[in-house]
Amino acid sequence: MLALPVANAATGFWQSSVFLLICWAIMTLGALLILEANLYLPPGKHMVSMAAATLGKPGLLAAWLSYIFLLYTLLSAYISGGADVLGSLLLPLNIHMAEWQSSLIFTMAFGVIVYGGIHQVDLLNRCLMFGKLAVYCLLIVFIAPHIQFTNFRQGNYHYIASTIMLLITSFGFAIIVPNLREYFNDDLKQLKRVILIGSLIPLICYIAWDAVIIGSLPTEGTNGLAALMHNEHTTSALAATLANTVENTFINSCFNFFTSICMLTAFLGVSLCLMSFLADGLKMEQRGKNGLLLFLLTFLPPLLIVIYYPGAYIHALNYAGVFCVILLLLLPALMVLFGRTKFKPRYQVPGGRFTIWLVITFSIILLINSIWQLFGVLSGY
Repeated sequence: MLALPVANAATGFWQSSVFLLICWAIMTLGALLILEANLYLPPGKHMVSMAAATLGKPGLLAAWLSYIFLLYTLLSAYISGGADVLGSLLLPLNIHMAEWQSSLIFTMAFGVIVYGGIHQVDLLNRCLMFGKLAVYCLLIVFIAPHIQFTNFRQGNYHYIASTIMLLITSFGFAIIVPNLREYFNDDLKQLKRVILIGSLIPLICYIAWDAVIIGSLPTEGTNGLAALMHNEHTTSALAATLANTVENTFINSCFNFFTSICMLTAFLGVSLCLMSFLADGLKMEQRGKNGLLLFLLTFLPPLLIVIYYPGAYIHALNYAGVFCVILLLLLPALMVLFGRTKFKPRYQVPGGRFTIWLVITFSIILLINSIWQLFGVLSGY
């Protein structure tokens, strides 16, 4: 949510909106493929079990590695962004902290809530989500009058190559499809409806958010949105740019509140998912000595990444896109391709083999593009 306007500014609002629509469509197909593959097995089975049943040990290994790297990369991004927000909130109090200090305090303070278990996280997250939705609507309404329609004519679609993985990451909802199947008691009609509507809501929110931010703030210049892509403190720099442009204390306060909640809800959700995944995979209880070890395994690797690679927010989200493609597009397509020969499907994604090969082709193109971008970055050093 916070990174999208910064990433999409150079591409341009209209061009990036088209790519958002394409990414939504392909990721929704991926979600439906996950649903089909999950229905091969009894309820309660998730991505790792699905990959093992349809693709054997190679699929099991690929799912394990993609899952763990995706969650670690996302958690690194949210620790980086959360530490940036925390540091900017403390500045008015004349409290100055180094990057590693704010990262450590943010991780420890809210990691303790995750250690407390799902009920504590659920209770806090519900309150935060209602607050986030309310502030989001307020920001859309109050920033909209500052839109300058000339800003919508800027940008070049060529820049999408370096940011499309972030767009893919924005639709990483499909990882919860197996949980939805359990929640809706195998009601196939309801599941298809939930996947479609549940994916459309963020698409609409993203486009509306891009419209008000890209339309209100300059793209070019030292303080423009495009320049923030290379800023180590993306979120606080975006807040400062908005403050200088709209000159409205109420909007600034709402935006700071919004960025704080965005980082916190994302951090809590991914942390809980990662800790549960590690506990299940390593067959460990989330209490006592095992709980403390799980706490370290969950938070220490991403914290070290952020400390030794400061300003990792947008870069980490881009890298997370690689694992999103493998876990939520390529693997589901392959699971269905081979699964249809082993199981009698209760549900088949429309389009037959064409849909499967479309998703596989799109996945390979995205992965090749990511490798190309990585070599471009490395050659720039």
